Amino acid sequence: MTSVASLFAPVEADLAILVQNLKALVGAHHPVLYAAAEHLFRAGGKRMRPAIVLLVSRALLGDQDLTPRHRRLAEITEMIHTASLLHDDVVDDSDLRRGVPAVHSLFGNRVAIQAGDFLFAQASWYLANLDNLEVVKLLSEVIKDFAEGEIQQGICSFDVDITLENYLEKSYYKTASLIANSAKAAGVLSDELSLVNEQLYDFGRSVGLAFQIVDDILDFTSSADTLGKPAGSDLRSGNLTAPVLFAMEETPYLRVLIERQLQEPGDLQEAITLVNNSQGITRSRQLAANFAQKATTSLEYLPPSEAHQALLDLTGYILKRLF
Repeated sequence: MTSVASLFAPVEADLAILVQNLKALVGAHHPVLYAAAEHLFRAGGKRMRPAIVLLVSRALLGDQDLTPRHRRLAEITEMIHTASLLHDDVVDDSDLRRGVPAVHSLFGNRVAIQAGDFLFAQASWYLANLDNLEVVKLLSEVIKDFAEGEIQQGICSFDVDITLENYLEKSYYKTASLIANSAKAAGVLSDELSLVNEQLYDFGRSVGLAFQIVDDILDFTSSADTLGKPAGSDLRSGNLTAPVLFAMEETPYLRVLIERQLQEPGDLQEAITLVNNSQGITRSRQLAANFAQKATTSLEYLPPSEAHQALLDLTGYILKRLF
């Protein structure tokens, strides 16, 4: 299986610069907030979102080097993503993130929330200093979408009547919006035609949805050690994902378990077993594959390059995470 490191080889040096710049951008205005934010940066992660921005930028710029504004866009993208993780872990009461203790587990909920707010504010400041109103609008929309996604997830907790369309909308808000809008923003900073920019947006949206669906499948099929968080955590918290929605269509008793919020002894494990024994996983894999194919089609406007090929390979990598 292709590794993330080899996949992002065309921007490996750019990502190393990004990590160093992030630590400088966050600053040390308050030692506790800085320590909380840096803890999550140190925890690593795939850096997929800034890598996509950098790959799109290099694919568009050709032989030209990245501009400071393209690099800053990638940094802002990772700051926004990290801020959202800090808030998510508090809302979900997750003890682990990327295999290490979540920030709120070490510093408390108040500091974790303030650290997330701090990063959102820092990202907004650097975003405004790009001096490009369209890019400001695109990334500001992302921050609004994060909040909308969290609200929808909270309202729909254990709601057995949510539809696949509801699930995809929430997944767009929480995952795909950042990838879609930051990819489009890279096109805007490159002075690309609006047609190309819309294709970049479609690529990011499709990649984001495929990635989220795969994550939701892995929540049922992977161990806690592999996930870096407890397996089955989405279902435990009432977040009904694609595998569950498909499984409920063929297993009515699963609906009964969820309606009583998995409160009886053994309910959670029985629900997980019902999902794994249904066609929910298989149908979710096909849904993810459909979005991955749409992502590939959206890249047809880009000229051939190593960066372009890496973006194509990324769509395959997302699906291969399942095997």
